[in-house]
Amino acid sequence: MIKIGRVKFISKELENNFDALSEKDFIKKSIRRAINDLKQNAFCGVQIPKNLIPEIYIKKYGIINLWKYDLPNAWRLVYSITQENEVELISVILEWFDHKTYERRFHYN
Repeated sequence: MIKIGRVKFISKELENNFDALSEKDFIKKSIRRAINDLKQNAFCGVQIPKNLIPEIYIKKYGIINLWKYDLPNAWRLVYSITQENEVELISVILEWFDHKTYERRFHYN
């Protein structure tokens, strides 16, 4: 049986960026909600087809799967799922951004 329940940031820098957000910032609140959702179900986002995974994620992190979690106000959080051992999946947060930046990252415009 696989236990789903851990969420981490891809880097300490990204975690520090999250921590630096104001507690009143809607993005911080939204990311916290996303983290709680991911702890319950790592597959709650929408899987990005492999052929659409941006090259930067593959080269920089060796990503082989990518998921999108919709945040309020058209913001997006992207994450990957990895397995640390036989019973535990980990959701790894790679980035969050507004919709315009998301479209540029994925070359949708």
